[in-house]
Amino acid sequence: MGDVSDSVPTAASPGPSPDEVLAAAVEQARAAAVEVAGDPAAVGEHLGVTPEALAEEADPAALGVVGTHSFAATLPGYAGWHWAVTLAAVPGAEEVTLDEVVLLPGDSALLAPAWVPWHERLRPGDLSVGDVLPSTEDDARLVPAYLADDDSAEDPAGRIVAEELGIGRERVLSPEGRIEAAQRWRDGDFGPRSSMARHAPGPCATCGFYLPLAGSLRLSLGACSNAYSPADGHVVTADHGCGAHSQASLERTDGEPVEFIPTARYDTADFDVI
Repeated sequence: MGDVSDSVPTAASPGPSPDEVLAAAVEQARAAAVEVAGDPAAVGEHLGVTPEALAEEADPAALGVVGTHSFAATLPGYAGWHWAVTLAAVPGAEEVTLDEVVLLPGDSALLAPAWVPWHERLRPGDLSVGDVLPSTEDDARLVPAYLADDDSAEDPAGRIVAEELGIGRERVLSPEGRIEAAQRWRDGDFGPRSSMARHAPGPCATCGFYLPLAGSLRLSLGACSNAYSPADGHVVTADHGCGAHSQASLERTDGEPVEFIPTARYDTADFDVI
């Protein structure tokens, strides 16, 4: 009587799981990274494999497994970066499928600073001769001209055809733009905290050379028209001041009047000249 084992077929041993196939495909992943890098020396040691999460509605048994092999990047200037090679393995297959190869930064990688739009990089004084600086549509400093007038802003029909009376500008300063400009001028060389203002005989608001601005800034800002003042032609605050104030005068002192000397700049009657 023969051996029973000779007549009973043995069950076929199950093949490797997709996870095992994926984990074993290190050399295939390295080859893909070298092909993209163009130089075998640019792909360093294997750093491991990381499984990728599938969509919640996906069936892992049907779709297989997706994972990413990582290799150290040895490219000059890419310290802390690594090659990421994503592979996919399906049940019953002994080969993997290449999805993508990318070069990614690690936690210690040196990265370029975040890109900033050009209009946000500009600073006062950057504009030179020949440069053009167009304003953007969403510039918070500007509003349509009809919005600057409370009456026309309440009239829907007026908003369609309204223009600033006599000037016809399409956009004018918004309240935010006026506040920003006023604060910038107050903090500048012609504001109340400058050295010139602290030693002035009086504020600009009481000076005859002071030309107030129009509109809502009239009470706080103006322009200087005194050719002998360092602020001539500049916007100054009402509480700024300088030694060329129109009301500045020398105080009279007791005693005999001194002889007028054209080259003298100060009255020395009350002290001795050594």
